[in-house]
Amino acid sequence: MNHGILVIGIAGGSGSGKTTLMKRLIDQFRDQVTVLSHDNYYRRHDEMTYEERCRLNYDEPGALETDLMARHLDLLRRGEAIRCPVYDFAVHNRSDETILIVPKKVIIVEGILIFENKALRDLMDIRIFVDTDADVRLCRRIRRDVNKRGRTLESVLNQYLQTVKPMHEQYVEPSKRFADIVVPEGGKNQVALDMIIGRIRHHLEEACDTRA
Repeated sequence: MNHGILVIGIAGGSGSGKTTLMKRLIDQFRDQVTVLSHDNYYRRHDEMTYEERCRLNYDEPGALETDLMARHLDLLRRGEAIRCPVYDFAVHNRSDETILIVPKKVIIVEGILIFENKALRDLMDIRIFVDTDADVRLCRRIRRDVNKRGRTLESVLNQYLQTVKPMHEQYVEPSKRFADIVVPEGGKNQVALDMIIGRIRHHLEEACDTRA
């Protein structure tokens, strides 16, 4: 039972425009939307030094505690609140904090690898893959990691060539076949955005009719 909750998965490569699309949907529906981000489920590595954590491959499925995320999403679909972990990108480790997430009528699940895991994707009602040119994605990743995460240009490029690009080709791109909708350019694709908004609005109207 999902208690009239619509779960929307938004996947795509790093820098593809997932966040832009998600923000456009949040702006449209505001307090009717809950977001669950795969990034918060990176595994804790207290046993490692900062330098060791910097050398980990964060773009392969084993880097994330996806089973825990699937359990949390299942609870949200059942109408139960969860305590979501918080990941600190500055130190490359999970923090001691958690975030209380309560279920809403629309749950957005986002991350580059959310379609790779069958148990997780089977909990989604609509699966959207944001498809963007690799050069554009790299430029966006550089801008984000340098400006917002305090990374150097050299470290971003090294990580991209060593893990991000090969893992995208091995895991992320093949997961596109599980998508119900493929959206070029993410939140800047107004036609696709209007279609998705229309589907969500229809769901919310149906939920209101059911309660009435």
